[in-house]
Amino acid sequence: MSDLHPNLVVLQNKSLLNLFTRVRDQTTSPSDFEFYAKRLMTILAEETIADLPLATSPTTVSTPCSSFTGSFVDSTKICAVSIVRAGDSLLGCVRSLLPGVSVGKILIQRDESVPSKPAKLFYSKLPPNIESKQVILCDPMLATGGSACKAIESLVAVGVPTGSIVFSNVVCCPEGLKFLAEKYPEVKIVTASIDEGLNEEKYIVPGLGDYGDRFFNTV
Repeated sequence: MSDLHPNLVVLQNKSLLNLFTRVRDQTTSPSDFEFYAKRLMTILAEETIADLPLATSPTTVSTPCSSFTGSFVDSTKICAVSIVRAGDSLLGCVRSLLPGVSVGKILIQRDESVPSKPAKLFYSKLPPNIESKQVILCDPMLATGGSACKAIESLVAVGVPTGSIVFSNVVCCPEGLKFLAEKYPEVKIVTASIDEGLNEEKYIVPGLGDYGDRFFNTV
């Protein structure tokens, strides 16, 4: 258990140092950034799915030589929700691992005209039966926590229990984790990195810049 958030999982994978060195480097080309970011997010997506309480009852299958008893994840019981636009990059990796998974979209933007940069909800499109599913909330960056909380608020408003939400992100910081711990401690957070903190402009340090702009080459 972390003192930053009571329901936090931080990835431990030997590939992460190499991948983060690539994506954090401001000289990495847009095509290379997309390539290494997809590799990183695929690892993150696999670990996020593995943390869902969705394994079936023990299932025995026949192998070419004998039998094996295990379990599997049922994608029909999952909904992947992206916070547009950067979250769409991670959503793509989740969908590649869970073919046929239902998808939701939430558009939230920070009001840059205000020093506190509050998050504002502009659009939400969610499946009608989302309240009965486990939800993977996708957004690569957790900075102040405002956008994530606004997205979780939208999910709760349609009946999704906070304990059924797993927030998956590439990079987060202590400020955002503490804010989510105060608002939604039941939401599980799966992240690949906890960075140092926020600067005066509310950007993550050391961070990696604007994830959506770099991934979609709109810098």
